[in-house]
Amino acid sequence: MKSLPWWKEAVIYQIYPRSFFDSNGDGEGDLPGITSKLEYVQQLGVDAIWLSPFYTSPNKDGGYDVADPRDVDPRFGNLADAQSLIDHAHELHMKVLADVVPNHFSDQHEWFQAALGAGPGSPERARFHFYDANPDGTPPNNWISLFGGPSWTQVADGQYYLHLFDSSQPDLNWDNDDVNKDFEETLRFWLDRGVDGFRIDVAHGLVKEDILKNHHDPQGLSNALRLDYPMDHETRNALLLSVPYFDRQGVHEIYRRWRKLFDSYGDREIMAVAEAWVHPPINATKYVRPDELHQVFNFDLLTAPFEAAHLYEVINRSIELNATVNALPTWALSNHDSPRVASRIGDEESRALALFVFALPGSSYIFAGQELGLPDGELSDSDRQDPSFIRSGGTVKGRDGARVPLPWSGDSTPFGFTSGKPWLPIAQSWQRFTVENQDKDPSSILNLFRQALTLRRQYLLASQKISWVQSPIHGNHDDSLLAFMRESVTVVMNLSSHSKEVDVPGEVLLSSFGDIQVHGSKKLLPARSCIWISN
Repeated sequence: MKSLPWWKEAVIYQIYPRSFFDSNGDGEGDLPGITSKLEYVQQLGVDAIWLSPFYTSPNKDGGYDVADPRDVDPRFGNLADAQSLIDHAHELHMKVLADVVPNHFSDQHEWFQAALGAGPGSPERARFHFYDANPDGTPPNNWISLFGGPSWTQVADGQYYLHLFDSSQPDLNWDNDDVNKDFEETLRFWLDRGVDGFRIDVAHGLVKEDILKNHHDPQGLSNALRLDYPMDHETRNALLLSVPYFDRQGVHEIYRRWRKLFDSYGDREIMAVAEAWVHPPINATKYVRPDELHQVFNFDLLTAPFEAAHLYEVINRSIELNATVNALPTWALSNHDSPRVASRIGDEESRALALFVFALPGSSYIFAGQELGLPDGELSDSDRQDPSFIRSGGTVKGRDGARVPLPWSGDSTPFGFTSGKPWLPIAQSWQRFTVENQDKDPSSILNLFRQALTLRRQYLLASQKISWVQSPIHGNHDDSLLAFMRESVTVVMNLSSHSKEVDVPGEVLLSSFGDIQVHGSKKLLPARSCIWISN
């Protein structure tokens, strides 16, 4: 039987370089720091690493404001450091994914600086979305930035440029041949240095429509796009169907061209995963049609409550929708843009849900620190640097809480992350989360992850199918249990606040709780726990 491509059932570890490990004492993580810790990552049992941007950037949006996508920002090292990291990861049999940011550049990119000097109607401005003001001097339309405030900024000669995010991030015009050619050059630049694929930032945002028309409810739309904003389901869905700048049909032509580029690298099995927040969910499958990209992020679990009915719905829907295009889902419980799962649903719950998700078919993404059970960092407003916090006047706290650096060792902050002052403070209460402490504790979440990923390879990857045993529409309708079978393993999760007895024959391979009571085929599942049983 032909083996699956490496990425189909991969476990991929996301590293936010600024927060991983600081090798030179300047308070910020860097590429040599990552390279020095790759053995730790390998021992976790992952197949690949994904690096958030490390390119030349003024760093007004955590590196996602790229000034030169084909060079390394000095805060992280240089191109030789990037090459060493890629090479060492390969020596350890791990693949490397790089972030690519095609929706916008930094306003410090040479193209945008040239556009400012060239003036209206110039080829330089045609690479971006520059438009004249309305007759009354107002912006071309009423769109609102996803970071708050208007999505247009006026320049000295009176024209406005579009930025869906911060004003320092002008959106690129993908109808322009220069933009297409430049990004193909960037993709080849990193592929030729050995990267194995890309995570595509704002993959659904490259093509805009009705750019000179006002939206009927710009503030409502901006709120609907923030999944942390409370809104009834029908109102949100109606607004999401009206987005003029996300998930337009033209993006798919771009990715068909990219797929041909990836496939031109022969048998290297290049992979690309799309960050695409789309509605309705069926639209996500378009990004992973056979002639487009390889994976699309499934964000449902980033906001899902710890409830059986909800989890069953989003998991089953993702499996079924991806099957329509012969693809497998992706699973993520945390990332650099969302609250850490331990803060969102709780410590025990996050351990149980991770174990449940690791057993599902498809790729699992782990955000660095998730394997330590890290919560969001404890930050005062004076520490925050996220532009969404700044542009919203502090009403949106932003993403800094998920980006606090990792605690490695020792008894006092900053716990071995740096010999200097960390760019975001690490609370003294994080002593219990250090890699050093968890490494020697058999019951730690770090060792749970290591065991789970080892057993995952051993027991679960021969088949990409599951059969539900217990769910809101299977079994005895207990609304606090979820269970499925995959291969010869039954996975059971107790979502209730009290113990539950289940009757499943076989040996307990792993439990998120630790040792559990077993009486013949009956197992007593503690509250908020998950077990794997070998039948």
